Amino acid sequence: MDADLRSVQEARDLVARAAEAQRRFASADQRTVDGIVRAMASAASTDAERLARLAVDETGMGVYEHKVIKNRFASDFLADYILPMQTVGLLREDPVRKVRELAVPMGVVGAIIPTTNPTSTAIYKALISVKARNAIVMSPHPRATRSVVETARVLENAALGAGAPAGLINSMTVPTLEGTNALMRHKLTAVIVATGGADMVRAVYAAGKPAYGVGPGNVPAIIERTALIDKAVADVVDGKTFDAGVLCSAENSVVCDAPVERQVRDAFRRERAHFCTPEEKRALERLMIPASGKGINPDVVGQQPQAIARKAGFSIAPDAKLMIVELSRVGRDDPLSREKLCPVLGFFVEDGWERCCERAIELLNYGGLGHSLGIHSRDPYVIDRFFAEKPAFRIIVNSNVAIGAVGFTTGFAPAMTLGPGSWGGSITSDNVTPLHLINIKRLGEEIRPYVDPLRNAGSPKVAGPSAVGPIPSRVPASSAAPLAAGDVQRIVDQFLTDFRSARR
Repeated sequence: MDADLRSVQEARDLVARAAEAQRRFASADQRTVDGIVRAMASAASTDAERLARLAVDETGMGVYEHKVIKNRFASDFLADYILPMQTVGLLREDPVRKVRELAVPMGVVGAIIPTTNPTSTAIYKALISVKARNAIVMSPHPRATRSVVETARVLENAALGAGAPAGLINSMTVPTLEGTNALMRHKLTAVIVATGGADMVRAVYAAGKPAYGVGPGNVPAIIERTALIDKAVADVVDGKTFDAGVLCSAENSVVCDAPVERQVRDAFRRERAHFCTPEEKRALERLMIPASGKGINPDVVGQQPQAIARKAGFSIAPDAKLMIVELSRVGRDDPLSREKLCPVLGFFVEDGWERCCERAIELLNYGGLGHSLGIHSRDPYVIDRFFAEKPAFRIIVNSNVAIGAVGFTTGFAPAMTLGPGSWGGSITSDNVTPLHLINIKRLGEEIRPYVDPLRNAGSPKVAGPSAVGPIPSRVPASSAAPLAAGDVQRIVDQFLTDFRSARR
């Protein structure tokens, strides 16, 4: 109870501090904003290795070297992408329609930081918030508090050195569920950017605030018969083992086209994948699937395959990169068909790209609808069909899906928050950028003058709309001048005639 009370009070204090800082920062010009963002990104990149070590040591999840890559992705890659963006002042002007659009910051961003990617997500959310002239208050997962607090300290010190007001970047130090709810529901919290599990996303949308919520991925990767098999398999292995599989965009199942099954299996073995026996698969199910049948046992998230095998009661080769379980169904009957967040990969075999596609859709419907999908193929027709018809908003072609979806190996916007769109219960299908964290104010000048036909006719009371003839409500769009006097007189005369008829 004491922790909850401290957490709630801390959330309130930090939001008030952030709101005051944001009020002062709202008048900053684009050069000042970009200087602060550049300083923050540079500091995060310089400390990428130290922060990665903090994250691994505190959470016990993932791979240190891969967390370094993610930290530099969220700083260097992201900065290169967002620094050219116009987020201050006039965004667009349409001289024909006489509309001008002005960037306006949202205010205080409430950011939920997951335990799986704590430091990189904190860097990313702070940079996109400040680029849009917002302040940020982060609520880290309790198992990642120290690493997120230190990341926020590094970022704020850099921002202060570049001229930012104190209080622009904040992290809770006592994050509890009650405190996080207080952050999300605070009257001064303008928008929530949340990354985590399905329960967290539901809580975010229940807070009654504008929100970008991103939940599970359960990403399928299809290896179609025309694929370059060795590259396709290497991409899948690299994606599934990147940071021990904790990215929501990581491949969770392979759907293999039947004619190339043997080649694909051989390629996986060359990549040091361990194909589980039926007994080992059942042991993994007992370990990984909670008694409730929901989610994944957190003790296996971000762990190496050897450690997971030991916990399940069997052993695998010391150099094995991942474990593969053979699946034939999607859903409760084959529970390892869900998102696994560790180096355990599902393996389906289907004959023909259409059947592969149907299986992929089943997988997306089982916890990843709208998120991401990988297709390895050299057939343009197949690729186009996947692009046009499959229920995922990121279709990654012939690449590692885990880091292709976030914009590392593709031209997508670099992001650690990937919207699954309305299909996945989110307000956006985009990779979230600073442009999602600004309001746009519009100024419009008159381009179609309006002349009220009743202006000089008085205001007679009539029985209802049907009592009079049709009255033009505006000047035709093609006209830029008021009605001529003769036209006005004819309209008035017709109105009076119809009015007298109605009164009879």
